[in-house]
Amino acid sequence: MRNYRRFIKVTGIVQGVGFRPFVYRIALEENLKGWVNNTAVGVRIEVEGNLENLEAFQRKLTEEAPPLSKVEEVIVENLPYFGYDSFNIEKSHGKEEVLTLISPDVSICAQCEEEIKNADNHRYGYPFTNCTNCGPRFSIIQQLPYDREMTTMKKFPMCDKCKEEYKNPLDRRFHAQPNACPDCGPRMWLTDQRGNPIDTQDPMEELYRRLKAGAIVGVKGLGGFQLVCDGKNPAAVQKLRTRKRRPWKPFALMMRDLKTLRAYCHVNEKEEEILTGIQKPILLLDKKNEGLPESIAPGQKRLGIMLPYTPLHHLLFHGSLEVLIMTSGNISGLPIEYKNEEAIDHLGEIVDCFLLHDREIHIPVDDSVSRVVLGKERLIRRSRGYAPIPIKIEGIEETLACGSHLKNTFCISKKDMAFFGQHIGDLENLETYQHFQACVDHFKSVYGIQPHIIAHDLHPEYLSTVYAEKETGDKVAIQHHHAHIASCMAEHGIHEPVIGIAYDGTGYGTDGKIWGGEFLICDYEGFQRVGHLNYMRMPGGETAVKEPWRMAASQLYALRGEALELPLSMEVSEEEKTNIIQVLKHQLNCPETSSMGRLFDSVAGLLGICKTITYEAQGAIELEGISNLSESIPYSYQLEILDEAYVVNTRPIIEEIIQDIEKGVEASRIAGRFHETVIRFTIELCCKIYEKYGISKIVLSGGVFQNEILLKEVYYRLTEKDFQVYMHEQIPCNDGGIALGQLVIANRRIKKGDNKSCV
Repeated sequence: MRNYRRFIKVTGIVQGVGFRPFVYRIALEENLKGWVNNTAVGVRIEVEGNLENLEAFQRKLTEEAPPLSKVEEVIVENLPYFGYDSFNIEKSHGKEEVLTLISPDVSICAQCEEEIKNADNHRYGYPFTNCTNCGPRFSIIQQLPYDREMTTMKKFPMCDKCKEEYKNPLDRRFHAQPNACPDCGPRMWLTDQRGNPIDTQDPMEELYRRLKAGAIVGVKGLGGFQLVCDGKNPAAVQKLRTRKRRPWKPFALMMRDLKTLRAYCHVNEKEEEILTGIQKPILLLDKKNEGLPESIAPGQKRLGIMLPYTPLHHLLFHGSLEVLIMTSGNISGLPIEYKNEEAIDHLGEIVDCFLLHDREIHIPVDDSVSRVVLGKERLIRRSRGYAPIPIKIEGIEETLACGSHLKNTFCISKKDMAFFGQHIGDLENLETYQHFQACVDHFKSVYGIQPHIIAHDLHPEYLSTVYAEKETGDKVAIQHHHAHIASCMAEHGIHEPVIGIAYDGTGYGTDGKIWGGEFLICDYEGFQRVGHLNYMRMPGGETAVKEPWRMAASQLYALRGEALELPLSMEVSEEEKTNIIQVLKHQLNCPETSSMGRLFDSVAGLLGICKTITYEAQGAIELEGISNLSESIPYSYQLEILDEAYVVNTRPIIEEIIQDIEKGVEASRIAGRFHETVIRFTIELCCKIYEKYGISKIVLSGGVFQNEILLKEVYYRLTEKDFQVYMHEQIPCNDGGIALGQLVIANRRIKKGDNKSCV
């Protein structure tokens, strides 16, 4: 039989993910000879044998690639037969600079899960079991190249058995840097809330006993601490709420397995695929309203659920435990804890005991949050399992985009790769700001990036702006909502102008006012504001964000002046009413906003849904939750023109809502009609902009589009009118996604020679 030789180049995420041993294994399976090595641009392979085996080898290259790899391109060249006598893994060659792509931390694989549950296996019950296909990566890497000595595993020398696995190309632990076993790896132990060791022969058995008795446990996980209690114990859930001072915000859950999950939630095929994949985010699912305490997610129709993603998580589900509260281990508003001593200091008053271990976390990584809408996964928080996977964008320079003030993530680029940092949080305190600085420094160091373009928000007082101003390089201030739209454009590879709809809670406008209900025509170079909501007063400034009743009062004052009569559903004292009238009358700290988020707050406040919020967008979320979707008659609104831009006059909406409240119309019907109204004027305004400018591509962005009613109906009705509609998928539509938009806009402006904010 005639033999052939082929040269194959594979590009993508193919380094540090077990790709070379995979190639070695399938070459042996197909009785092929040759070699494989790493280069700066990917993996190179020379392989020879009969035609049938070569074809099978090439098919397996893409169809059976390692789970952490991502094959982007396979280039094949036929060569004359050479006559190799074996297949070998060669050392990497070439002096060109290599940009190594770091794998995220990923979920335990099926083989490792089987090992920890098999009583006859050497790793039975071992909570740090991993292999080339799973386990910690990003959170333990201190520096590149990715070698054990450059990770927090360096203090755990491998035993002979682990070394044998590590050196065997046919073993799935070949070059698995975190490889460990009970004889040589990290260990865990149980302590009380002050960090004193608890004397027990079996920490997991004692932990199970305490969880069943209603204890709250601080568990050191993969990327930081998690606060854990029995999710089926109402007293334990309420105790955690009280101690964490978190009265209403929903808790995330971890469930034993899919069978358990199906008992409590509706789940479709796409959702199952995400729940059981290698990333395992917290996924928002429709609940069945049975069997779980209402206090887990008060007033919510959905639950945030994930399945176990580490060996330790699997070991937690002992005996009858099947549902655990699994929320971030932090003081509200501060970064997640990830060091033993600091966790004991900061979380000791919340927990009853700690489960600690001695594998250090170098970079903390919080859980990702996702959902499925219109058949596709749409990330809400991009962190564990997703960061730092890059997005390829051709022609970008070494750039740092500092991101937003709220839900901060940053983005840093090199060699056409834009690397997203993990979720940082709200930059509203020194601790979170220092965490942001440390993470940016880490990315600069591990990727060898010295950014010469620094992109930041237009707001002069944001801490991300303060940081940017201290950096060396060309500074580019980017308007918040322009960045929102550009991030979605970049995700979908759109380069021509679009109609961008940015609905969110805040964002510094070019007129110095607070924007958030915006219709923009934009590309990466600039934007034109062609429509927006009418301006509303925010009595008390940022306080109005936390107290929706203030926005309700502002709307009432605009309509009825000092004869302010709040609906009976709103519990407002006479003193509060008198004070807010004076604030509005004299415009004391009453900034103007065109924010869609504040319009939702106004309606939530009028309906008495919540006077004061305890977590972001609580009023809007609860308003969506009670909406009667059968309501199809909108409230009245007016489209006006001011300074060549369309303005949606929402005052008639508020007036008719007040009338309905006074008539005693059910809140669910009012909420439904309000949603229908927002959808109607959104579609109408898009049609008018198309008639004037001829642009048919529409991009939806901003945190308000996390509202599923709004997102779905706007999408359906726009596509019915033949618009091409683009929405976020792997980049959050909220402020956690704007760094990518900042990065691409800044690059385009610098290349154009313009680093001014465009109006």
